[in-house]
Amino acid sequence: MKTQRNQRRIVAAAVCAALTLGLAGGAYAQASDVTGGTTTDESSAGNANGSGLPQIQHQGDVSFVSGGVGLDESKALQHAQSEWPLSMRFTGPGSDFLADIHVRIVDAHDGNVLTATSRGPYMLVRLRPGRYTVHAQYKDNDQTKAVTIPAKGTAKAAFYWNTQ
Repeated sequence: MKTQRNQRRIVAAAVCAALTLGLAGGAYAQASDVTGGTTTDESSAGNANGSGLPQIQHQGDVSFVSGGVGLDESKALQHAQSEWPLSMRFTGPGSDFLADIHVRIVDAHDGNVLTATSRGPYMLVRLRPGRYTVHAQYKDNDQTKAVTIPAKGTAKAAFYWNTQ
């Protein structure tokens, strides 16, 4: 009987300690601005996209997502390429992944469609079918590629910089 009371007290103390630590952790996260992802967060933490994709962003009627520095995020973006009209990859020597690529996409009439910075080696963009020009800049090196988004299917553009 005495053993059961001691076990109950131990369990109650453990539950109380766990709850206290959980509340303290939540207070710490709020005080330190470490609250997880939101709909405006550009990381994959707490996003509503599922499958480990980074947060989908919007600029006008264009949606895009970029990232792929971590293995899970990289795999998620590679897997999702077939669902996005345009997929781009940014690499350097030895197929090194590059990030912080400044991307500007213009339409056939030279109208600005998207201006963004890719947060990793992959960028997926939802564009309407048509002809576009992609301007990509890594550090001081610019590249330009023409892409045609088909009515059905996808287009890919790979950018490579010799950074050595």
